[in-house]
Amino acid sequence: MLKAVNVLKTYDNYTALNNVSLSIPQGSIYGLLGPNGAGKTSFIRIVNRITMPDSGQILFNDKPMTDADVQKIGYLPEERGLYKKMEVGEQAMYLAQLKGMSASDAKKELRHWFEKFEIQSWWNKKVEELSKGMAQKIQFIVTIVHKPSLLIFDEPFTGFDPINTNLIKQEIKELNKNGATIIFSTHRMESVEELCDSIALINNSEKIIEGKLSEIRNNYRNNTFKVGFREAISGLENSLPDNITLIKTEQEDNLYEATFTLSKELQPNDLISFLAPKHQIYHFQEVIPSVNDIFIQNVQNS
Repeated sequence: MLKAVNVLKTYDNYTALNNVSLSIPQGSIYGLLGPNGAGKTSFIRIVNRITMPDSGQILFNDKPMTDADVQKIGYLPEERGLYKKMEVGEQAMYLAQLKGMSASDAKKELRHWFEKFEIQSWWNKKVEELSKGMAQKIQFIVTIVHKPSLLIFDEPFTGFDPINTNLIKQEIKELNKNGATIIFSTHRMESVEELCDSIALINNSEKIIEGKLSEIRNNYRNNTFKVGFREAISGLENSLPDNITLIKTEQEDNLYEATFTLSKELQPNDLISFLAPKHQIYHFQEVIPSVNDIFIQNVQNS
């Protein structure tokens, strides 16, 4: 749906994006990841045509992006932009009409979302009367009210308690189910694992990783396994062969766990065959690196 081709963006002597190419699949929830200052916000601003690239281009549905395409985008920025002195309903109507909605359609859709979120009583309140989380709900509604085909959420859970975070997650999933393509930028890696099917990692202005999340995690498997025991395992490290490494041990009540990394030539059964004659095993599982592990490893290496 959206493709960046060799996008370069500089500010004076600082390079924000260095010939970055990305491909966001139609109908995906695409995680745009990276540490602070990596270039994520610069990319999002270019997609929204707030700024323009120095070179390269953005393709929207396989065609060079135009100003008219911005009407098909809903953008929730990290830095919120509601006018504090305006009433909530008046402001929501104004922002919906900026996205091309008629006054009657805007009011109908806004009433639907206000009722869905049970916030009808906020309509005549001023934004300055709302808490941060309440204002965030309004910002979310005005982002999606015009039913855009592309949604961009930059840290959408900021200001929300766990209940409202879960509410917004469910709405994001439902929007995606109904056909919206979603770009999701956050530092909450657990949310990435829960929501995203594809990701890209940007660091120091360059793309480090891109692809389907399941394939990326699979590529980072490192022959590591967690084994549970029903008895103390002190001294286990001293009995291991050279091609099995004990990473850590843990204890909770009378249950014990140990994490092992095997040399490439070994299989899981080799670890079981070594441990089973000496210990009573009650669980055995492969440890697949989390998005957080992959993020830290790649940022540190680059």
